[in-house]
Amino acid sequence: MDRVISLSLGEVALKGKNRRYFEDKLVSHVRRAMHGLHYEKIYKEQGKIYIETDENSFEKIINRMKKVFGIVYISPCLRTGKDINDIEQAVLKIMDYVKKRKDAKTFKVETHRVDKNFPITSPEFSRKMGAVILKNTEGFSVDVNNPDIYVYIDIKQNVYVYTDRIKAYGGLPLGTNGRGLLLLSGGIDSPVAGFLMAKRGVEISAVHFHSYPFTSERAEEKVKKLAKILSLYAGRIRMYSVNILNIQKELSEKCPEDEMTILSRRFMMRIAERIARDNGIDALITGESLGQVASQTIQGINVTNASVDIPVLRPLIGMDKVQIIDIAKDIETYETSILPYDDCCTLFLPKHPVTKPRLEDIERSEENIDVDGLVNKALESLSIYDIE
Repeated sequence: MDRVISLSLGEVALKGKNRRYFEDKLVSHVRRAMHGLHYEKIYKEQGKIYIETDENSFEKIINRMKKVFGIVYISPCLRTGKDINDIEQAVLKIMDYVKKRKDAKTFKVETHRVDKNFPITSPEFSRKMGAVILKNTEGFSVDVNNPDIYVYIDIKQNVYVYTDRIKAYGGLPLGTNGRGLLLLSGGIDSPVAGFLMAKRGVEISAVHFHSYPFTSERAEEKVKKLAKILSLYAGRIRMYSVNILNIQKELSEKCPEDEMTILSRRFMMRIAERIARDNGIDALITGESLGQVASQTIQGINVTNASVDIPVLRPLIGMDKVQIIDIAKDIETYETSILPYDDCCTLFLPKHPVTKPRLEDIERSEENIDVDGLVNKALESLSIYDIE
């Protein structure tokens, strides 16, 4: 009887002919997440991934696996052969664990017989193991409708017995849905947007815009810290840092004040598009939520989109601030995001920004400045950091 951790797959299990590709990707991410932790081996068996390890490593491994996209449940298991006596001993050992660590009085056995050559059907075997528990364990009764705990038995090449199903984030394995460049500010929204797109299998890079020396080095360190937290879920993140102070000064001198926010946003998008195309990145990712600030109206988003040809992904577009904050707290970026360091978006902020910009007006304003020259000059300030 061995101790293993089972990893249940979500959408990966529905991928048909591409399933093996997704599973292999997921196994590679599990191996990466296990770096520095003790284990004997990682293997696949009929729809799940298993980590063979000792009980002392369970807590650390489970905490790591919660952050691996593609996993929906994590279960500490006892693994045994198909001998009935061995399975009974595993079931009774699981019930000893339940008595010591859980306040439970009722149970239900659920058997999943993957190996159809096993001679007893799933319902029959559940009843048989339920009887074993009742005969050998005091203080428990069966409740098939609303039990305090489930005892799960998976009959495969091996037999796995477990009771805990610890929820993970699910989603798709990183790198199975292309690459995205996240416009990462020091705020609450953009790290959440990066997290959500990484959960959909997008490999994340990031670009951060600053206005040094008007914004401090501590503000950029804050963004690096956010990227580091995000990397717990998204793996290594290459972060590009660009100084746009000269652009902001030029816009302030030569363009209408109320258009300052939307014009700055169009420049950020152009610079991000250049970085993306130069580095084989498929799409931009932003933390915009419809109507949250002046530039995030439908009209503002349309005008922003018109500055680039690359796809722009906005995973927060239909969320309100409370929903976004809840996710930020869950992934532990919130406390860093609210640290009081100015970012470039707060500089030259107009008192009354235009909320329904017209593209022809914005393009007319841009005729007063050298758009390509300013973009090229900003890219000369590019710094690159690899964060993990």
